[in-house]
Parts: sequence; structure tokens; C-alpha cells
Amino acid sequence: MIRLRQVAFAAKDLVAAERSLGAALGVQLCYRDPNVGIFGLRNALFPVGDQFLEIVSPVEPDTTAGRLLDKRGGDCGYMALFQVPALGPVEDRLAEAGIRIVFDARGEGIRGLHLHPKDVPGAIVSVDAADDPAEWPWAGPIWRDHVDTTTVRALSGLEVTVPDPASAVAAWGFVLGVEPDGDRLPVDDGSVRFVPSSPGELRSGITAVDLVATDPALAGTTHDLLGVTLRFVAG
Repeated sequence: MIRLRQVAFAAKDLVAAERSLGAALGVQLCYRDPNVGIFGLRNALFPVGDQFLEIVSPVEPDTTAGRLLDKRGGDCGYMALFQVPALGPVEDRLAEAGIRIVFDARGEGIRGLHLHPKDVPGAIVSVDAADDPAEWPWAGPIWRDHVDTTTVRALSGLEVTVPDPASAVAAWGFVLGVEPDGDRLPVDDGSVRFVPSSPGELRSGITAVDLVATDPALAGTTHDLLGVTLRFVAG
């Protein structure tokens, strides 16, 4: 089991970003994690079925998210969280390759390893394992009460724009223990695609998120929001 369980965006104006995401996708706020304050951030989490979209926004100067917002020139994709059955094999691979862990996140019933984006390029990648695979404690205790699948019902993939897609897909695949398929990294119920950036391109990193549309007629439509393209796909 390798699941894309959560995708995070960075936004300068959290309130405006929340409104835009809710209007586009019909999702409901389920939790604000007070623990992101240690990074100088506020956040908002929204369930999409049993997966999640998160928005983070700086409240202090010189945060990682704030620097990325400045570099990208506005709101942007920020982080991808993958769920695995256990972290032991992942930690062995990280140690073997010298991939740096920038933060070891621990919560009740869950742990996540945030990896250095210079070692695993394109985004901050987190590899997480929950004691109960059906739960996701990062999203708070009552996230199921806020699931609304009227418009979208699942996350099915990401597009990551990087200067060297071949090395990026190899690095992500090594970390997750998944064999790449060309420029794609297959994960449960979807994939991560890597595409080349142009020299000097600001819009890089996570540049698209695929969401399974509840109404098949919406498949193929898009929203440009939070610095990424939200793509409705059939599923």
C-alpha cells in the first residue's frame, strides 16, 4: 500500500484560499492543526473522501512556506504526503542513500518523515504511517463528519514540474519503494507525473492535482487555483 493521502498548498491569504477551495470543490473544513505553529504557520484541512487537501499560510517571517511563496511569486503547491504500511523499510532506504529527514513528525497514532527537497526534488515529500491505516490523525478527530463528496470524491494524482524529471521520478520511487513507469510513479489509485520545467520558470514544483469527479460530466474540466491546476478526472 502506497497512497497519496494528503496534498498541501501554501497561500499568503488563508481566509481567501479557504473560500476559493471550498467554492471550487465543495469541500468542508475539518480541522486546524495547532502543531503547525512550530513552523510559523496556520493551516486548514479539508477531506476529499478519506484523503485530504491542506492549505498552510505563514504567520511569522522567514518560514519555509513563506520563502517558497516569495520564490514562486504567489500561492503554490507545497507538500505531498504518502501513506505506507510501516516506516522501517523507508528509513533503511533513506539511510542507504543519505537522504535527509528535515522533520520527524509524531502524533498520537501516526508518524511522518519530512524529506529534504534538495534530496527528493519537486516538493516537500512526507512519508507517513498510521497505527490504524483507516485513520489520519493529522486531520483531527472528527474529519469524517465533514466529508462532502458532492463534487469530488478522491485524489488520484499529482503533476510535479522539475528541471530533470528522470532524476526526480527515480528519487521519489526509491524513497517510496515503487518502480517508476517512464515519467510516472504509480501509487494506489493513481500516479505522480513528472514534467520538465523551462529555464527560469517560476511555476514549478507541484503544478497540478487530479481529483476524481463525482459527476462524470465534470471530467476534463479544470480550475486554476492556489498556483496549481485542479483537474477533474473520471474514476
